[in-house]
Amino acid sequence: MHDGTLYSIGELARRTGLSVKTIRFYSDRGLVVPADRTAAGYRRYGPDAMARLALVRALRELGLGLDVIGLVLDRPPALGRIAAEQVAALDVQISALRLRRAVLSALAGRAPTLEEAELMHRLATLSETERRRLFDDFLDTVFANPTPSSAPVGTHATATAAATAAARRSMTPEPPADPTGEQVAAWLELAELALDDGFRAAVRRLVGEYGQGVSSPPRPDTVALARELAGPVVAAGTRPDAPQAEPVVAALLARCGPTASLLRRLESARDPRRDRYFQLLALVNGWPAPEPTAPLIDWTVTALRAHAQAA
Repeated sequence: MHDGTLYSIGELARRTGLSVKTIRFYSDRGLVVPADRTAAGYRRYGPDAMARLALVRALRELGLGLDVIGLVLDRPPALGRIAAEQVAALDVQISALRLRRAVLSALAGRAPTLEEAELMHRLATLSETERRRLFDDFLDTVFANPTPSSAPVGTHATATAAATAAARRSMTPEPPADPTGEQVAAWLELAELALDDGFRAAVRRLVGEYGQGVSSPPRPDTVALARELAGPVVAAGTRPDAPQAEPVVAALLARCGPTASLLRRLESARDPRRDRYFQLLALVNGWPAPEPTAPLIDWTVTALRAHAQAA
């Protein structure tokens, strides 16, 4: 039904901003139907044609295909369902583009070999199950410890198992369902670290220094104690060979000594890749960024050596 006003294709083109060729194409596809024809066969359209053409144009700009638009025009209530389907499809495309951008950005920030580029692409396309398996394998290697004949029992066994489980959780990446490009890039770098045999061995040695899985209870976390005891004097700018450092050294030795053992454990934790791992982990998991431990460890090691030389 219309009010008797009819428009030529040219008039529709002027009113809608679409070209005559485009309107004719839409008309041929049945998206807008002529209300009448002249004696010479020219098409004439009613006022509703302008509303349909406006909707077609809007839906095309949103990326919908002509077949889908035809369904919407024929059954307007279907628009909500179709829009939801399009949103889901766009989410998949956006995730893929974000992943592709993260890989390309990571490659642009270095001079990768062809093998490194292939590895990054492979890591980026892992399924969620494969991603979890990668880090499970890394953590299994890091925390693996054959059970000795004098295995801990009772309270010690429970404490050791709880400490190991907590440590694993603290090192496990859990990216959100819709990660940012920055989080994707951070996960890729984490995965590269997890696959690095040298890094695995370094973390494995560090875990071993804390007595995971042996007959005695796990040793105190020397880095945590250094942060607790030395952090304030380091923040105050105290030199590691200054007299004010002596109480810190004495407290550390009282809780973690002897000196040689304490130095060895701190040296194990000195690997800059350790800081990098936890910085990336925090970014992936949405945790607050951790304070770097390298400056604190350097100060503590220097203070311990100065103490040992003075003794």
